[in-house]
Amino acid sequence: MHWEMVVGIEVHAHLLTETKIFCGCSAAFGAGPNTQVCPVCMGLPGALPVLNRKVVDYTLRVALATHCTVASTSRFARKNYFYPDLPKGYQISQYELPILKAGYLEIEADGGGTKRVGITRIHMEEDAGKLLHPETPGSDYSLVDLNRACVPLIEIVSEPDIRSAKEASQYVRRLREILVYLGVCDGNMNEGSLRADANISVRPVGQERLGTRAEIKNLNSFKFLEQALTYERERQIDLLETGGQVVQETRLFDAERGITLSMRSKEEAHDYRYFPEPDLLPLVIDPSWVETVRSALPELPDERRRRFREQHGLPAYDADVLCQSRELADYFDEVVRLHDDPKAASNWIMGYVLRELNKEGAPPVTRAPATPKHLAAMLDLIRAGTISSNIAKEVFDVMWATGKMPGAVVEEKGLAQITDSSAIEAAVDEVVAANPKEVDEYRAGKTKLLGFFVGQVMRKTQGKANPAAVNERVKKKLEG
Repeated sequence: MHWEMVVGIEVHAHLLTETKIFCGCSAAFGAGPNTQVCPVCMGLPGALPVLNRKVVDYTLRVALATHCTVASTSRFARKNYFYPDLPKGYQISQYELPILKAGYLEIEADGGGTKRVGITRIHMEEDAGKLLHPETPGSDYSLVDLNRACVPLIEIVSEPDIRSAKEASQYVRRLREILVYLGVCDGNMNEGSLRADANISVRPVGQERLGTRAEIKNLNSFKFLEQALTYERERQIDLLETGGQVVQETRLFDAERGITLSMRSKEEAHDYRYFPEPDLLPLVIDPSWVETVRSALPELPDERRRRFREQHGLPAYDADVLCQSRELADYFDEVVRLHDDPKAASNWIMGYVLRELNKEGAPPVTRAPATPKHLAAMLDLIRAGTISSNIAKEVFDVMWATGKMPGAVVEEKGLAQITDSSAIEAAVDEVVAANPKEVDEYRAGKTKLLGFFVGQVMRKTQGKANPAAVNERVKKKLEG
């Protein structure tokens, strides 16, 4: 029997607000345990939540970028469950009246082309705290850090439109890219700023009815997402083909073993006993608020890729690489503004700037010692014939190491290209005179030796001679 995998993804994204969603405590990551808390996020009796307006602004940005409908009225609800890092005994979330619904995202489909993945809903909620488990032998207790309690989240729930692990990874990548471009989330999966839960079931190909699903919680990398779905697909198929049944449950992914493990039976909505949050009024969104947010939206990744291809004539691959982050795309735009050769700018950014950044652990390009002004000035020197492309590699390395402008590097190290015809002619004469055997072989028809002579001349001039002029002079000398 041929089986089909059906996947829906729930993505939880921390919003980059300075303060938490319902109180004034800092939402910054990395502070000492329980140093960013107050009566509201600690859940003390009588403490009342107040909605952070910027959380709503950021959520509206996501709505416009994912083609969602903004609800004119939405409201918060209490999601009741008991866990040590949830001090109130409930989480303030949204349930029957979320702020956003019915959107979509386009991804690259298996087999080529694009595919539209529906977004069922996006809602705002607060995060829970964090449990810390001491590694001391014999420890039988856990510690609670409530810094993360009340940090603002949006949960983005997709339709079950995904049919492979690769498509799932593609969907989360695209979503992360949009959130980072919008400036609403840093997308740091290692720190938990972005995490995904995957709902997966299998069914015979051609069957409309969905199979029993399992939810895989807290996947914090694209690699783990793909591995978990691939394993779970095979596990469910094996169960069904051997007469077993798939149980609806929540599972965790063990990255070291590459398997999913049962965590608990899957909760339904009624298990959480949702009811409207009595301490918060319904949220009413005026259309003018949406338009204000729309007017401030940045150019989104797909729009930018399209512009790079159409306006600058870049191949699709170059456009994809340059648009992997908003900062990198801005860097490219600034280089092209200063030096109007988009392909040359693209080649140097992809081949050299990204190489150096990767060596340093891939920090943002805004921290690069070679700014767009540096790179554009170096490209100007290549175009003017002041330096060759080979010499430019040396100039780039010094420029990156010191932060000096390329003109200063060329002057200090004497790297200016030799364009004086008499100096090139003298070097060619010396090389030809020193290699009579190769001269005879060339003249006997072994014309591939031209490269040998050009290389010898370039070596003699320490790479400073103009390559085109050297080529021309060597050929003229040998054929004269």
